[in-house]
Amino acid sequence: MDIFPPHIIEGISIALGEVGSGSDISRALSQHGWSDDSGQSTKWRRFDFLFTKQQRNDKSPNAILGFIKSYFTPSRFVNDKSRFENLREQLNLQLAFVGLEYSSSGDFLKVTEVKTISEAETRLRTLKTRLQGRSIHHMVTEYCRSELLQDDYFHAVFEASKGLAQRIREMTGIEKDGTALVEVCFSVDNPFVAFNTLRTESEQSEHKGFAMLLKGCFSAIRNPLAHEPRILWNGEDDAVDYLTLISLLHRKLDSAVIVKRNCL
Repeated sequence: MDIFPPHIIEGISIALGEVGSGSDISRALSQHGWSDDSGQSTKWRRFDFLFTKQQRNDKSPNAILGFIKSYFTPSRFVNDKSRFENLREQLNLQLAFVGLEYSSSGDFLKVTEVKTISEAETRLRTLKTRLQGRSIHHMVTEYCRSELLQDDYFHAVFEASKGLAQRIREMTGIEKDGTALVEVCFSVDNPFVAFNTLRTESEQSEHKGFAMLLKGCFSAIRNPLAHEPRILWNGEDDAVDYLTLISLLHRKLDSAVIVKRNCL
């Protein structure tokens, strides 16, 4: 990986300066085996000096990335997820210029480099804002975040639908896919997963309806996206609608009951 230019190191340093206190930084540097000879008292300037020095010595930014993973770890924010996401967004605004993104799981993902601030901000916020307005289930974006950051809405929806199928497989132990997976797992007579008690005709109809939505999701999204040219697809608008449907199905699975699991 190419070395980070000075302004990117400075931006990363400013973002990390908001993560913890000065004593937190001293502790993290010590644990990382770094000696703070910056002579600086401002948090971000300490990072800027040390990151620049380490990259110059290594001729690589890998040590900087390693420190970020150990210092800005998601486990520090188990009780303040919103703060973690806000700080992560500021960090990613810088990393986007070098083709990287720091994920919610604490890993680095490769993304397409941006060239302008507005492009970086748009990538990070535009679709995110639209999805937040619809209270999108967190498991939707877990499977397609890197595609969303690259504005690859076509494959974002495809990956999100694959994630929905994977969740059903993990719930049931059934190693099928698509409509075949739904037919086995959500049979009214012998279900692996039930959306309700299935005791009344009305409940059975509701269960069948959501099973049909699942089948429709796989038939209408995965098959066409896998075989049709993306020029026939309406980009961001379609992505938001499709991801909203997948989000609804995830929420229904949240409250569904696992009746049995395949142990084979």
